[in-house]
Amino acid sequence: MTFHRLEQTLTKSIASTPTCALILAAGVGRRLGRGHPSGHHLPKALLRFGGQSLLARHLGILRGAGVCDITLVLGYGEDHMKAALKALGDETPSVVVNPDYDQGSVVSLHAGREVLRNGAAVILMDADVLYDARLMARLLSSSRPNCLLLDRGIEPGDEPVKLCIAGGRIVDFHKCPRIPHEWHGESVGFFRFAPDAAAELADRAGAYVSSGRGGMEYEEPIRDMILSSRPDRFGFEDISGLPWTEIDFPEDIEKARALLPELVG
Repeated sequence: MTFHRLEQTLTKSIASTPTCALILAAGVGRRLGRGHPSGHHLPKALLRFGGQSLLARHLGILRGAGVCDITLVLGYGEDHMKAALKALGDETPSVVVNPDYDQGSVVSLHAGREVLRNGAAVILMDADVLYDARLMARLLSSSRPNCLLLDRGIEPGDEPVKLCIAGGRIVDFHKCPRIPHEWHGESVGFFRFAPDAAAELADRAGAYVSSGRGGMEYEEPIRDMILSSRPDRFGFEDISGLPWTEIDFPEDIEKARALLPELVG
């Protein structure tokens, strides 16, 4: 599929549903350590691959899909991020700032609560992912109003967040699953939530922060919501075989560079 054809498909898929995007980009990225190529440890969203930052890639893919209502949660390196946004042009996304970015990512999710409660469908995204635009196409065109992306090509160990499936349905969502399941894959870190689920997620994130659980990751309230909902409320799309990688460790930078020739968009 050509990129022009992909844009048309994406735009058609969301034409009848107001959709906005919330990108979590507040983290420090400590696990990159000395391997961080910036020299002064810029936010991970400003890592460049193929001459373009992750931030610019996110904005380009979303806007090409017709998702122009975009909000970023900033924290670490806020000034660098704002300067980068200004340099990208006139269509500057909205920003909210998480001053407690050194806590868990659930605090960043809470910082974006107004977006989650705005009455539109919400695309929730991690900022530290290099990915093929066809992943976003799969997410936006899914028939499942509440959708997660799953890759069966998961690496072993406790690091990947696992999406656990039994009977064709999601039964657990955690780095260390606690519920029996038939198989699992890795969560990409991209989600689409219908307006009611997005608003509920805002409430649940707020409850985590107000009860002193701000050190938790944002996946925890998502897991709570999945486990407490009817079995068919949340679905998934299997994007196995499409190129993407989350960038947490120095070796992930080399992996991302190696993926560049495979990417569409």
